[in-house]
Amino acid sequence: MRKQRVLIAKPGLDGHDRGAKTIAYLLRDAGLEVIYTGLHKTVAWIARAAVQEDVDFIGLSVLSGAHLWITEKLLAELRAAGAADIGVVVGGVIPAPDVSRLEALGVRAVFPSGSAFTDILRFFQEAPGGKNPAVGER
Repeated sequence: MRKQRVLIAKPGLDGHDRGAKTIAYLLRDAGLEVIYTGLHKTVAWIARAAVQEDVDFIGLSVLSGAHLWITEKLLAELRAAGAADIGVVVGGVIPAPDVSRLEALGVRAVFPSGSAFTDILRFFQEAPGGKNPAVGER
């Protein structure tokens, strides 16, 4: 059984990536394969990288307040690439009312700033096979 592969991405102009790097290290140290994109990536670039790397998940780190728009665009890019089965997880500065909006878009999990590392790690360890199981049901 192959290890889950996770792409950690920092979309847009947000230049703060300490949290993204911390999560990348957490997941790597737990045995997952992690690809970190670095700063200032476009949504299209992130989607292409995820497809090329054959990841199970994309972890978006968004601190700019543009999480809804970025997530909608990323999900559309993944669908267009025939990769809607890649699970998307969003973390960062996410207001409580937006958590359900992100989940309604199809996001597998949302981890606002201050989320416990144990919760984040548990999600990835318990996620069924990585690829989004609900894609065929939509």
